[in-house]
Amino acid sequence: MTISRRTLLGTGAALGLLTACGSNSGRDKGGSADGKVTLDHWYHQYGEAGTEAAVRRYAAAYGRAKVTVQWRPGAYDQQTAAALLTSSGPDVFEVNGPTLDQIQGGQVADLTALLDGVKDDFNPAVLAPKTYDGRIWGIPQVVDTQFLFYRKSLLAQAGVQPPTTLDQLLDAARALTRNKVKGLFLGNDGGAGVLGGTPLYAAGLSLVGADGRAGFDDPAAARTLGKLHRLYADKSLLLGAPSDWSDPSAFIQGLTAMQWSGLWALPAVHKALGDDFGVLPFPKDGPAGKPSVPVGAYAAAVSTRSKHQAEAEEYVKWLWVEQADFQTDFALSYGFHIPARLSLAKKAAKLREGAAADAVAYATDHGYAQPLLWTPVLQTAYQDALNRIIKDGANPDGELKAVVRKTNEELQRVKRR
Repeated sequence: MTISRRTLLGTGAALGLLTACGSNSGRDKGGSADGKVTLDHWYHQYGEAGTEAAVRRYAAAYGRAKVTVQWRPGAYDQQTAAALLTSSGPDVFEVNGPTLDQIQGGQVADLTALLDGVKDDFNPAVLAPKTYDGRIWGIPQVVDTQFLFYRKSLLAQAGVQPPTTLDQLLDAARALTRNKVKGLFLGNDGGAGVLGGTPLYAAGLSLVGADGRAGFDDPAAARTLGKLHRLYADKSLLLGAPSDWSDPSAFIQGLTAMQWSGLWALPAVHKALGDDFGVLPFPKDGPAGKPSVPVGAYAAAVSTRSKHQAEAEEYVKWLWVEQADFQTDFALSYGFHIPARLSLAKKAAKLREGAAADAVAYATDHGYAQPLLWTPVLQTAYQDALNRIIKDGANPDGELKAVVRKTNEELQRVKRR
């Protein structure tokens, strides 16, 4: 999650896909019969029941333009990337970005002015990757995040306290591994796919530093990542679960005492286990360490190819800045997310108590988002190295030195564009 779930196709292939998916909405670009302009708003297909009806209801409530909603299944990011190169694409679109290519290519509008007076009320961690050159290119809609779920009763039976350091997590996972129960589940690959940069931030480091270079060129990075192999070597990790880390089934069924998963899983866990669980951030490591919580957010963006760009920006401000009720409804009525506005997250009744309240506090105090400059090339190089460290016991110092070199080369290339 913090981690981008899709990759962009080359322009030619993406344009072919766009045609196959039916990009022509049939709308009148000039306006509707009542004189209002028509705006086309694209969303990716959510799996949460009721979401599509909700966004259509929001669009119908807007009075200053006629808004048509396209609910687009399939390879959504590829579809939008291709559509932004044409004049027949969306006016407003949901995006797991915008990407650096889209910003540098002038494909998305500068939306900085839409947050005048309210910028500080948006979760700064999810706003950061929507910001480039001091300008804001997408308005975050909701916050999605991940945590460590732990079973209170199982920890109590083993005499284990909820871990607050990485060393404590390793010890707890070993102590909780009993009979058919494993201590920890980080995904069927051992954690490389889901953890990403989270352990680095827990060590007080980052993926990209303030100087625009690799933020993990530090001995602490090798120390922290090397500890993750101990979990694998100790056989404390659950591997080969029926479903992967995003599904809480392994935790609910008692196959593991602790599991890394998403906030979206919290209602199902609560329904199954009542109050016999808690959530924690990824624990800190080392003297400069700090708890780490990965966060991400889809954003609303405006295409510069839109013939009604000003009207599109006005609509985005109305929906994602001014309409507090719609924003809370979108976050919590169909799935389980945190509103992007800090004030709305504090007011939401479903987020005021228990593990949900803890989750909001952790995401607010310890949240980090994958940097905009962290390209897919770097994501692949780092994740491959992390996989070798965790599963093969590869030397973390040597693996990270190669990734640091690759990172600095790629960041220099990005800056020259």
